[in-house]
This record gives sequence, structure tokens and C-alpha cells, in this order.
Amino acid sequence: MEITNLTLSEQAALLRQGECSSRDIVDAHLARIERLDGKLHAFVEVYAAEARQLADGADRARAAGLPLGPLHGLPICLKDLCDIDGSIGTGGSRMWANRRATVTSATVERLLAAGMIPLGKTHMVEFAFGAWGTNPLMGAPWNPWDSACQRVPGGSSSGTAVAVAAGLAPAGIGSDTGGSVRIPSAFNGLVGLKVTYGRISLHGTGLLSWTLDSIGPLARSVEDCAELLRALAGPDARDAATLAQPDLDLPAEFAADGLKHLRIALPERAQLPDFMHPAVLDAWARAAKVLEKLGAEIVPVRLPDWYFDLARQVGMIIASEAFALHRDHIEDMTQPIGAGVRERVLGARNLAPGEYAEALRVMAQRRRTFGAWFRRFDAILLPTVAVPAPPLDTIDEAASVPSYLTRPQNYLGLSALALPAGLDQGLPVSIQIIGKAFAERQILEIGKAYQDQTGFNQLRPDVAGFSSP
Repeated sequence: MEITNLTLSEQAALLRQGECSSRDIVDAHLARIERLDGKLHAFVEVYAAEARQLADGADRARAAGLPLGPLHGLPICLKDLCDIDGSIGTGGSRMWANRRATVTSATVERLLAAGMIPLGKTHMVEFAFGAWGTNPLMGAPWNPWDSACQRVPGGSSSGTAVAVAAGLAPAGIGSDTGGSVRIPSAFNGLVGLKVTYGRISLHGTGLLSWTLDSIGPLARSVEDCAELLRALAGPDARDAATLAQPDLDLPAEFAADGLKHLRIALPERAQLPDFMHPAVLDAWARAAKVLEKLGAEIVPVRLPDWYFDLARQVGMIIASEAFALHRDHIEDMTQPIGAGVRERVLGARNLAPGEYAEALRVMAQRRRTFGAWFRRFDAILLPTVAVPAPPLDTIDEAASVPSYLTRPQNYLGLSALALPAGLDQGLPVSIQIIGKAFAERQILEIGKAYQDQTGFNQLRPDVAGFSSP
């Protein structure tokens, strides 16, 4: 198989076996970016010269026999809210097209410390506030599963998902405030990990909501997400939220003995919204049968009646905090800011006095209540997104469709893993494994078992229609 279609783990194996060099891997991805990204529009900026220099350095370290980590010499792409000191960082906004960062994010620091090679920054929804993946001023990346019709890439980590799905990078970094790792993973056939808030430092990261934001990997396998999590997780004195986290305790390899003794909750179909696509529901039902075959006890349940009302509450909290962060330029109508994002943020001006504070009080209460409900189970199985990727020109920006099933997990402080669950008429569908706070190991173990049983993560889009003439 072509290098650019391999997972990080598979590329690492080639390096260990001496079958290729880091420079070979980087050059292959840069050539693919050159050939395909003119139409895909995944990258804001490509670090070609820097990536080649880092690859050459990694090859020299390997040739010298130095002990190297599993990610050393492998490429990655970065959502353009992970700052790099001295480099352009747009946060998805044309207003910041020439903004140069003055710090380097903790995410980039830890990836560099692991020996990874940034290929460049990827496009995103402006200020990370949008689930379809649109960006009217910077341009929306093109979902690679359909070269004839531009379909939504999912947001807000749109460019990262497109880059990984199309083989422009083997893995990438996104952020998830209400589903922004999982939604683009679902629309692009990827594995996407939403970590618990406080698991990965947000230092040097462009914020949308300081209460709900989390950094997370998008990749082609559960193993790759686990390895990236291992590199990124840990306390950081510059982000107090990370200081109380428990140890990650990820095994070197996930067990291959099934899911016996695990109880996985399967919510009632009647609780899901009317706009669920039949293919998504079918994939969800099949996933439950797969997990049961692997030894898990699948328990039909009814979620608390308020569970799906949380999507609206998340939107209010995000808008309130985004308004506090971006008020000066959002209210300046001369600034080039997309109308949809501006409208969503300005909606916070209509909140009654004390409404935001009350929302935080209720959120803390709901987390306690749901924690008690969740004690009976090890995980919850739900679809990730209600529909396969629709054409970009048909969507309603104000619709809650893409984030309806993902926002509650951010609100409740949970972990979640989006997994490819097959194709419907050539378009990916996805399920998510939802775990308790800081239960990343468990959801990764469940995801690995499902992945190995189904092989859906091995599906790749045909990108021939994106090649430059």
C-alpha cells in the first residue's frame, strides 16, 4: 500500500524495519498535498522546508542508534488554533490572516518532544464555532469522499479531518467543544478522540469556551489516537485544569480478549431525533451486535429525559464565553468575520442577567446526577452524527443536526471516541463510544476491539478526482 494510505503505526513499523526513511514519508505527503490540496483546501499553510529539515534530523538520529519514541520522525497536521511562536495563526478568521503567534502551544511542544514533524496548519471554522465545517471567508475544505459534489467536511476541525482522510497527513490535531473532533471524524471516516476536559493542556491554544474546550487527535486507527494521547496528556502548570487529572495508564498494546464483563448502555431509539438517517441507525444497531458478539453485555436503557436538551445549553455556554473572548472584534462590523459565526456569538447579548451563571450551576448539578446514573455501566453506544455528509450548498447553518448527539458529552464532562461504522452510498457513517470522565483507556479498548472486528477504519476515499492537472 502507498505510504500515504498507512496509519501512523504502520509508518512507524516501516521506519523500525528500515524499509523507508522519515524523509521518504514526509516527501510522500508533501507531494500528495501539492497534487490534491488545490481542490481539497485542507491547509492554511504548509511547512515544506521545515518538515524536510526535521525529517532529515530524525533520520540522522535513527542512523546514530539513538533510542527513539514510537512517533519519532512521523508527520502530523495541526488545526490552526495550536499556536507556534513566530508563525501565522488564524484561528480560522481572515481577520487574523497576518497574526503571528507569540507563544507555542503545549500541544505542539509535546508533539515536537515526541519527535513528530508538523506538515502545516489546517483550515477550521472561524473561532472553532460551527459543526458543519463551513467558513465563508477562508473557504471550506472539501470532503474527499465525493469529488463531484462538495459535501460538508464537518467542523470545527474541518481541515484536519480532510487532510487525514485524503492521505495528506497520517494523523492530525483537532479540538472538541461540542463535537468538533468527532463530527468531522464521522463525516470523513476517521477515528476521533474527545478527551476529558483537563486531560490535555490548552496552553497556547485559541479558545472558544474555557469551560468546554478539549484538544484531541484524529487518525486512521484507535492505536494511533492512543499513541497521540500518550504524547499529549499530562499535567501542565500553565493550565490549572490539567493538574488534578488521574494517571492515563495506557497499555503498550490493547488486550485482544474481547469485552467480557463490560456493560454497555444502548439508549432507546425513540429518544433519538426524527432527523436520524436510516443508514446511521442501521450502523448503530449493527455496532451493538458486534460489541455483544465480542462479549459485552448490551443493556437497553432510557437516558435521562433532559439528556438531549443539553445541546441547547452547550450552545448558550459556548456563545457566552466566545462573546467574552471575542467581543471587541465581533461587535466591530468593519472586521471580516463570517455572518453565521458573528450571529451565533452575538446571540449571547440576549441572555438575561445571571443566566450564564445559572447555566454553570445547573451543569454542575447535572454532572453529578448523570454520574450517579452512569455508575451502572462502563460505556454508552450512540451514533456520532445523525446523517452522512450532505452537500455543502444544502445545509442550514442554524440547524442543530451535526452536533445534536455530540454536545451532551462535553456538557457532562465525559470522554468519547468516534469510530467509522461503514459506508452508505459511498459516504461514511459513524458510531461513538462514550465513557466516564478520564476513562479514555476503556473507550479506546472498546474501540480497538470494534475496529479489529469490522475493519471499517481501513476504508479510504478515491481521491483521483482531486488531482491537479
